[in-house]
Amino acid sequence: MDEEPRGLEESKFSQKVAAEAARKLKAQADTTKTIWFGLGMSGLIGWSVMVPTLLGAALGLWLDKRYPSSYSWTLMLLLLGLIIGCWTSWHWIKSQFHQMHEENHE
Repeated sequence: MDEEPRGLEESKFSQKVAAEAARKLKAQADTTKTIWFGLGMSGLIGWSVMVPTLLGAALGLWLDKRYPSSYSWTLMLLLLGLIIGCWTSWHWIKSQFHQMHEENHE
């Protein structure tokens, strides 16, 4: 009684199959998103946190030797470098996330 006509039912099924096939073809065409790509991106994120942290620590060590004070320049600049590196990585990940979702909606 509440059943849809067979033609309409097949049409919905065909649309689902076509959408799934299009998604699969798009995934196969986008070969840059492989496991190696993911590992490379995680390495890139690690470097983007580590480099500012180490630069801050190095600058802090230099300042501690040049201008000794009761405060540790090394610790302050190490923390500042870590914050900058984490913020940069977070911003990059956020932009990639938005880009990925825009591609999925197209």
